[in-house]
Amino acid sequence: IRLCVTLLIFLVGSSTALAQRPVQLGFVYIFSGAFASYGESARQGALMAVEEINRRGGINGRLVIPWFENSRSRPDVAAKAMQKLVLEKQVDCLIGIDSSTVAQHVAPVAADLKTPLIITNAATPDVTGTGCNRYVFRVSTNLTQTAKAAALLAADSGPGTWSTVGKKHTYSIDSWHYFKKYLQELNPGIETLPADTAVLFPSRTMDFTPYLQTVLNQGADGILVTLWGGYLRRFITQAAAMGLFTGDRRVLFTMGASMDNLTGLGDNLPENLWVGAPYWFLANKSDLNERFVTHFRNRFNTFPSHQAHGAYGAVYAFKAAVEKAGSTANEAVVAALEGLIVDLPGGRTTFRPEDHQAVADLWWGRTFKDAAYPMRILKPLKRFRGADITRPVPETGCTLK
Repeated sequence: IRLCVTLLIFLVGSSTALAQRPVQLGFVYIFSGAFASYGESARQGALMAVEEINRRGGINGRLVIPWFENSRSRPDVAAKAMQKLVLEKQVDCLIGIDSSTVAQHVAPVAADLKTPLIITNAATPDVTGTGCNRYVFRVSTNLTQTAKAAALLAADSGPGTWSTVGKKHTYSIDSWHYFKKYLQELNPGIETLPADTAVLFPSRTMDFTPYLQTVLNQGADGILVTLWGGYLRRFITQAAAMGLFTGDRRVLFTMGASMDNLTGLGDNLPENLWVGAPYWFLANKSDLNERFVTHFRNRFNTFPSHQAHGAYGAVYAFKAAVEKAGSTANEAVVAALEGLIVDLPGGRTTFRPEDHQAVADLWWGRTFKDAAYPMRILKPLKRFRGADITRPVPETGCTLK
């Protein structure tokens, strides 16, 4: 942390910024265990945003200093980290959170601390739904938006039956619920298997053979896969060996285009699989995105993931809110974030004032081998406009207080 702060002071190069109280941002991500790569990728995006902003004179002439805390993917640890950042470091904004379960737990903590929290990865709809509060915002899409895009892809497949594979986890269970709901609305002729037949396995599962056999025995025409991280990579490897991707069966992966999956599997990722992710680095052809991808590639020798983009985007959203409000005071920033429209590398993003959910376009595509890249890319791409995949406010159950 001290080295990072020294570097940022060097980069800002502004006596005016150094003369004022720094703007302090607190980041809470997973930095240990099986999903430590998620936190590290987010840290990269956050640092790049902070460095860029400081080189240009900071936020309203003030240096920006980041502080990072490890949530360890545990709700209690994440809550204590947030309290430490606010009460000891006196941060002006909290950013982060990878896990849906953690997000549900810490959303009320942000309200208790009266400090804005911008969630960048956790996809549970509850934090911008029934569990919403005026201090919590989300810069990334939630699982209802991803499920709607998946349902739109599946709806044109004609009569048939769909099943699902996932973890015994909030993300997988809720994703299947919303996918079924939207698919039935879009195409009543398509059947979905009952919730109690969903193939969900516990954490730490290594051998997917019995679960894959169950899926194959179900004989469904389509399968929604809601796995992520190492579970997804192991599943794809074992599923390919068991023939899940052969024939006319359609398989949709809600997190298949996450960078850790693409780079981790490399040429072992089958082609022509439909995959999605909250951000795809080749989707938006804007100058802003191309600069972001180029600078990120030069800085970290890799392509930006959705975790990196979320953290990067949250920093710039906070900056835009402070400049709009003319202040870093918590209540002023919260008011400025409501309804804020900001152009991010992934595209134009609106923080809907009624529930603080980001409304932005989402992209899916088929895995494609391209000699110009060290991993599968997405080709062709299919764009889903934010307005078409975001549920109406009355359906969210959000009542801001």
